[in-house]
Amino acid sequence: MKKILVTGANGQLGSELSELSSGYSQYEWVFADRSQITLDNLNLLKTQLSKIHPDIILNCGAYTAVDKAESEKDLAFTINHLAVEVIAKYAKINDIKLIHISTDYVFDGTSSVALNEEAETNPINIYGASKRAGEIACLKENPDSIIIRTSWVYSKFGNNFVKTMQGLMKERESLNVVNDQIGSPTYAADLAFAMAIILGSDKWVPGIYNYSNEGEISWYEFALSIKEFGNYNCNVEGIPSVSYPTPAKRPEFSLLDKKKIKRIYNLDVPNYKESLKKMFI
Repeated sequence: MKKILVTGANGQLGSELSELSSGYSQYEWVFADRSQITLDNLNLLKTQLSKIHPDIILNCGAYTAVDKAESEKDLAFTINHLAVEVIAKYAKINDIKLIHISTDYVFDGTSSVALNEEAETNPINIYGASKRAGEIACLKENPDSIIIRTSWVYSKFGNNFVKTMQGLMKERESLNVVNDQIGSPTYAADLAFAMAIILGSDKWVPGIYNYSNEGEISWYEFALSIKEFGNYNCNVEGIPSVSYPTPAKRPEFSLLDKKKIKRIYNLDVPNYKESLKKMFI
């Protein structure tokens, strides 16, 4: 029985994989939290990996506090770059299959068409730069890795835009949401299922893949859908990003092209509204 190590077990994706794992009993699943896989302590990390000795690693652990990363650059790079390098090296030496999760924030947002896997990267914040460094290290140390870039992740687990909006819409009469950042949300349960499809496939095609739900929307439009499914009375208004300044700059356009993952792994990618509705049922 193959042993799968999932890092970042308590995060959104890790939690969704945990829920999904009961349907995949052909694997032995190890869900590791920060105490079991310590991504900010590289020497300890090497020991921990050897102790678990997995056959497959799903690296879902990351430093994801986008704004905080601007003032915690070293920590962000340790977790998102150097720890990924350690994991990729370990996977290569021990012939372990590795799926590493990355982000649309590796792009600068200046595109006007959906970004494919070959699109030029140019991160505009520390978080994006640390994740891009992690991608480069991952493929350099272990060219057999699969990297999945995703965007706007949400889930019934953890903290995310959907849950924040739900809370605010219950409390407030009106709400402003930025309407000039374009992309597509990702329901973490869908991404977890896509990873399971890859693992169960008879082919392993290394490299970078994009995965998010279908649809091209702004955060404002996403908020309107949340309002619709939650049947909230809150008035939602769209505002430009300049009216809502944040420590980290966000890409204006980071819509991901999913043709590659759909073609190679015959994946059916749901529309964002279809997936968002599942969270409200």
